[in-house]
Parts: sequence; structure tokens; C-alpha cells
Amino acid sequence: MTDELLDRASFLATLPRRRIGAAAVFTDEAGRVLLVEPNYRADWILPGGTVETDESPRLGCRREVLEELGLDREPGRMLTVDWIPPVPPTDPHGALIFTFDGGVLAAADIERIRLQAEELRSYRFVAAGELGDFVNDINRGRVLASLSALADGTVQELIRGR
Repeated sequence: MTDELLDRASFLATLPRRRIGAAAVFTDEAGRVLLVEPNYRADWILPGGTVETDESPRLGCRREVLEELGLDREPGRMLTVDWIPPVPPTDPHGALIFTFDGGVLAAADIERIRLQAEELRSYRFVAAGELGDFVNDINRGRVLASLSALADGTVQELIRGR
């Protein structure tokens, strides 16, 4: 390696790191939001997960939805970007979470859902007013902001779901 490349690699190693996540906001024909119940945490979440190395958030969202739900759907437009600050020692890097429009799932789409048993217990569609019964405050804010962005055509920038 040349000295210039070594210096750049050394410099890049000093930069902050962030986990990147991506999720899809699916609704049913009644406008309720699809939530999944993971087997590794107490609260429900949107379908999605961690974006892999060399994968865009959009591709990560599509892959995660396929893995978790068995649905291969191109994500629609980005709805929110949520910055989650680091919380050492459990989360020393923090995260950027992207949500995308998953679209409206018709009855035939819902019948094709096949949950990834290694990670998910169940799924359900939840009205916006009932989100607090299932998701934590950060995810409730993210879902509500996503629904707002869907309605008004914007992209919302969030910090911890607000």
C-alpha cells in the first residue's frame, strides 16, 4: 500500500460509525399499519432490519421484507429518516433508520405472508390510534411520522422518533 492509501485508511478508521436500518410501512385497505412481533424483544416493530455492508437502505428494506414476510416488493418512496444517537455501552454507535412506503396490501397479498419463524412470532394490522398498545415511543413516533409523510407527500427527518 502506498503511504497515501495507508494514511486514508488510518483516517477512515477514526471516523464515527452508525448502524443503518430500513423498514417498510405497509397498510391494509382499511389504512391500518402492518406490525410484526419479534421473538427477540418485547414490543412490536415495522417489518425490516439492519442494512448489510455494501447494500443501500432501499435494497436492505426489500431484502428484509422478503426474508421476514416472504413478500418480494419494491419499496416505494422514502418516508422518514430517523437518527438514533449512541447510548453507550449498549449502543455505542447509534443508528440511522430509513422507512419506505411498502404500499397497500390487498387481501391476496396478506394471504401470501409467510413469517420468518427464526425471528417473528406473528403479525397484525393496527390502527394509528392503537399503536401505543404495541410499539415503544420511538417506533410510535416513526410510524406516525411515516403515515403523515404518506399523506402529505413529504419526507420527515426525525430524532428518536420525533
